[in-house]
Amino acid sequence: MSDAAAGILGFVGMSALAGILVTAAVTPALAVTGMAANNSITMFENLPGYLEPKELSEKSTVLAKNGDGEWIELASFFDENREEVAWDYISQYLKDAAVAGEDPRFYSHGGVDIQGTVRGALSTVIGQDTQGGSSITQQYVKNVLINNGVSEATTEEEKAAAYEAATEVSAERKLKEIRYAISLEKKYSKDDILRGYLNIAHFGGRVYGVQAAAQYYFGTNAHDLTLAQAASLIAIVNHPEKFRLDYPESEENGANSVDAAGEATPYAANKDRRDYILREMLDEKKITQEEYDAAVAEPVTPKISEPSTGCVTAKGHAFFCDYVAWEIRNKFDDPETEVDEGRELLQKGGLKIYTTIDLFVQDEAIRALNDNVPKSADSVDIGGTVVSVEVGTGRILAMAQNKDYSNDPDVLASGKNYTAVNYNADIDYGGSSGFQPGSTYKVFTLAEWLKEGHALNESVDARFRENWGSFNNSCEGTMSGDGWGPKNDDFSPGGYWTAVQNTMNSYNTGFVAMAKQLDLCGIAKTAEALGVHRADYDPLSQFPSAVLGTNEIAPLSMATAFAGIAGNGVSCSPIAIDKITKQDGTELDPPKSECKQALTPEVAAGTAYAMERTAEGGTAAASATRTSPWVPMIGKTGTTDNAEATWMSGASTEVATVVGVFNVTGHVNLRDTYFDAGQAASLRHQIWPRVMSVANERYGGGDFPEVQGSMLNAPQVSVPDVLGLSPEEAQKALESAGFGWQMDGEVDSDKPKGTIGAQSPSGAASRGAVISLQVSRGNLSGLPNVVGMTGDEAERTLKDAGFKVNRREEDVTDPTQDGIVVSQSPSAGGSVKAGARIEIVVGKLNLPGGGGGPDEPGGDSPDQGD
Repeated sequence: MSDAAAGILGFVGMSALAGILVTAAVTPALAVTGMAANNSITMFENLPGYLEPKELSEKSTVLAKNGDGEWIELASFFDENREEVAWDYISQYLKDAAVAGEDPRFYSHGGVDIQGTVRGALSTVIGQDTQGGSSITQQYVKNVLINNGVSEATTEEEKAAAYEAATEVSAERKLKEIRYAISLEKKYSKDDILRGYLNIAHFGGRVYGVQAAAQYYFGTNAHDLTLAQAASLIAIVNHPEKFRLDYPESEENGANSVDAAGEATPYAANKDRRDYILREMLDEKKITQEEYDAAVAEPVTPKISEPSTGCVTAKGHAFFCDYVAWEIRNKFDDPETEVDEGRELLQKGGLKIYTTIDLFVQDEAIRALNDNVPKSADSVDIGGTVVSVEVGTGRILAMAQNKDYSNDPDVLASGKNYTAVNYNADIDYGGSSGFQPGSTYKVFTLAEWLKEGHALNESVDARFRENWGSFNNSCEGTMSGDGWGPKNDDFSPGGYWTAVQNTMNSYNTGFVAMAKQLDLCGIAKTAEALGVHRADYDPLSQFPSAVLGTNEIAPLSMATAFAGIAGNGVSCSPIAIDKITKQDGTELDPPKSECKQALTPEVAAGTAYAMERTAEGGTAAASATRTSPWVPMIGKTGTTDNAEATWMSGASTEVATVVGVFNVTGHVNLRDTYFDAGQAASLRHQIWPRVMSVANERYGGGDFPEVQGSMLNAPQVSVPDVLGLSPEEAQKALESAGFGWQMDGEVDSDKPKGTIGAQSPSGAASRGAVISLQVSRGNLSGLPNVVGMTGDEAERTLKDAGFKVNRREEDVTDPTQDGIVVSQSPSAGGSVKAGARIEIVVGKLNLPGGGGGPDEPGGDSPDQGD
């Protein structure tokens, strides 16, 4: 020992330094016998000695299953890029290089290398820079203390304090480190400690552990490293920021160095340290001379492989990846703590996150969007989305949009093609406030129509009006529709239309008329039961205009609702994760889908019936009829005011898909906007069939349930008799009874001219049926009954009633019928036009053998007809 060291020891006496040195000297004995030699050793033994390494901060990986059934990585998240590996997965070169370079006596000491500790302690006490010399076990202890302290912290301040405590330069900290090292050596084998050290060691930047270091610096795995690569990695541990291999311009790492031959020597400092380690390995007989010569001759040539950090690397899947990340954050975050525990788990928990995404459906969604909707346009802030959900499970099968993902402010500012906002999701799953779904929202009025006892073939008065009057709302009170007069998209004036007709043709006036007979609160509750809510979580608006889709809703919510209708009324909340495993293989509970009977099966079948007709021959046919393979499908389109957003929503019995093309911001009419693929408003009908064709091929689809007769046809009720009433009186009487009406011109009638002369049907009809009315021309009279009158009397009667008469005689044998009218044509009681010719037949007695009668001399001859 030098005079300087002896002077220091004399100065501090039995101080912490003396304790360190004495303890270090007797460490092997302590580890075996627990011997205590003096007061310093007693003090040492009284220090805490138990150290339990906690789980290391390790990167989490988001996985999806490919076509071969293999799980592939979409992205990973980490604060410390680390993947913990088993002993057998680590190259022997790495193990030997670590021992040779960091602690040659590792397998012979009891946790503390006396020579190295003395050297480091003296340097610390005399005020020089902190020196190496700690054993591998001591270095492991230091890293474990950092990891444990930071992982237990609940605030950023606590994290910083924990790191400072584990790394402070002091004799006290060194003494505790030694105590823990000895304790660990008693509990764990040397191989276990070395494995722990290699998994926890820092390799520069955010790279931790040999597996992440091998992948990052050399693009390989820890068990496949060459001798030279292994030695270069262990060289980094000695001084991570100096010896790291991803800064070729680092002068500290010898960027401008040249060898004896004048050749540039990249990473010269790392190479010097590497070659030192190789010499130590040769001296320890861990490698042969030939291996050594070949390794030192190799230049340091890293192959940097940037790790997948965050969702940017998931590319087209990035927005789904972002949704998955929010699933983890939202489920596992504890609002009572300052630290975002959900984020901590994602960034440090080493999770394997097995997602629901179907890469076949997802990839087609991405391609269809890319082929049709540009990522940006000069004239419009255009957005396009696809989201598909599995019926009966809520599993998200596809989630894509037309933008490039980034959450880097500089990147976001560089072009309109970038965004961090997930248009498919709610505000707490990516920042979107949702979009108006337009007429796709009408399906909830349709379902409520059936819930409240109406029928699909029941008609409503859907004629346009500028003032719809009041609407019933059991939750918020009567609501006014005064001054509100929505028009139909095809500008039709309206009529008496059934619920099926209103759905197939998406008639605004038809659905407003249906809502007039319903509870607006009931419509909102039906939507909520099917999983629909505003994307910003404000309550759904229940104003009359909401019937036409004015609430801002996430496309995922609409897909969930359509899946519920297609699934016999069972609505399942959406999920993106099937399984989560931790570092040790145990499972964490992922967010669960909650399924509930939102509609009765009967109402769901009725709702699907109308929507299936819409997909076959209504507004949704432009998409649904273009799928291949074809399976039964339901569908509904939606276009908002000024065509600012256009939607196609539909489902088979297995998969529901919603496609939207819309203004992200601004108010551009998409019917006036054209891209290379065509009119912006019609692009939905080019995207939806492509996605559903793949879904149909992979999942199939069956028939939707038969609709019950009571859902299809309204009950029979009595129809008021309105004959003889004025048209206005007739119409009012029918409307009051719940019927529609239509005027079908004029009719010959004995009713007063201008009144109702005919109606059809009469007697009874289905509730809400449309009654045909015809106005009387007033040109018919009732035909008197002249049978039994004398011929002359009958002629006078008919002529007085305005008719012409044809008279003829017919032989009779009954004397009482002689001269009497025995028949007339037309028969009495009918209505006949005035001036019509009526034929009467007058009896003429004709007895066998002749006889008197009118032809006798002096008898009168009756008048003849004109």
